[in-house]
Amino acid sequence: MPDSTAPTNDEEPKVASPQAVTVPRQKGSRTDRQAPADRPVYVIGAGPGGLAAAHALRSRGIRAIVLEKSDRVGASWRRHYDRLRLHTTRRLSALPGLPMPRRFGRWVSRDDVVRYLEKYAEHHELEIVTGVEVSRVERAPDGSGWLLHATGGRRLTGGAVVVATGYNHTPRIPDWPGRDTYTGEFLHACAYRNPAPYAGRDVLVVGVGNTGAEIAVDLVEGGASRVRLSVRTAPHIVRRSTAGWAAQYSGILVRRLPVGLVDRLARPLARLSVPDLTEYGLPRPDTGLYSRVTEGAVPVQDVGLIDAVRQGKVEIVAAVDGFDGDRVVLADGDRIGPDAVIAATGYVRALEPLVGHLDVLDDRGRPVVHGARAPKNAPDLYFTGFTNPISGMLRELAIDAEKIAGVIARRSADRVSRVPG
Repeated sequence: MPDSTAPTNDEEPKVASPQAVTVPRQKGSRTDRQAPADRPVYVIGAGPGGLAAAHALRSRGIRAIVLEKSDRVGASWRRHYDRLRLHTTRRLSALPGLPMPRRFGRWVSRDDVVRYLEKYAEHHELEIVTGVEVSRVERAPDGSGWLLHATGGRRLTGGAVVVATGYNHTPRIPDWPGRDTYTGEFLHACAYRNPAPYAGRDVLVVGVGNTGAEIAVDLVEGGASRVRLSVRTAPHIVRRSTAGWAAQYSGILVRRLPVGLVDRLARPLARLSVPDLTEYGLPRPDTGLYSRVTEGAVPVQDVGLIDAVRQGKVEIVAAVDGFDGDRVVLADGDRIGPDAVIAATGYVRALEPLVGHLDVLDDRGRPVVHGARAPKNAPDLYFTGFTNPISGMLRELAIDAEKIAGVIARRSADRVSRVPG
């Protein structure tokens, strides 16, 4: 067992090696006839959702093994751009059983989130196996539990499975005409780290979600000579905090209210707190704020975009329609030639190879249910971290972890292995 003392910021978490997981034998072996009560719960993914679920299970005496394809916990957080800070408060972003240190400040940086996840794994003595990627989950041959196909021919049988592979899993790049033959510099936002390579250059950022908005501001502050932001649909913009009141607090208060009511309440508040940017190319949206959230589009939290747009430092341009040689073709007919294009066009969940054959995904590739609810046709299979709630993803991951663990403890206590004593 790892030492229970939390590591310092510079220490690496102690994790089990891939060899620590028994490699099951082929069908018909003693392993495939493993007694149900000897089967752990497998958690796929060592991000916040997976770590929280593993701790919640362990605290109930249930053995949970986290399988992570990278070599460290929090892999997706390590890849985010340098200036990233949480838009949710430190206090409401902690996972179960370990507060975030006060020294992290109210808006926690990316590097501190990573440090926190490392400490979380160590502090709770979680059983984590790195370097193991699960490629497919299917029913165990005996009809009890789940069979996981993983790296190196591993076949792992679990009493239950929690899928926590992350909301930002695989970069999404639209199928723009001419994209494959575009001769200019092009990258997805997942490859952007900081503005240093773009100092003195003309950059087009495509997409006005939180990532696109923050990268545009980062480029301005980092000395880019020109920054344009391509917008297809005008976003709702909210202040991250107003007079000390975090936008997250409002999100929590309205989380369970009717969508139409929240839309009506949000409209006058937006007019009071956010200036009209219509003359700069960002009109107020004609659809409600919460209606957009239910469709998967959270508001843009302002960390400098409003001022940058009003000062002309970030220019709003039309949506990208395609590419032609070294030119970018916009929806209004303009053809521009930036030095670099950064596509902040989001991610897909990429769950189809893993569980698509189980009929547990909707037509957009999202789990049909999440949290403590398992699909009717796939009992003991749970999903966490595949929504983007207005009340804060880390907060909801923490809540879901406890609920999932509680359901597994009630439903599957006689079918899963216990924490070694």
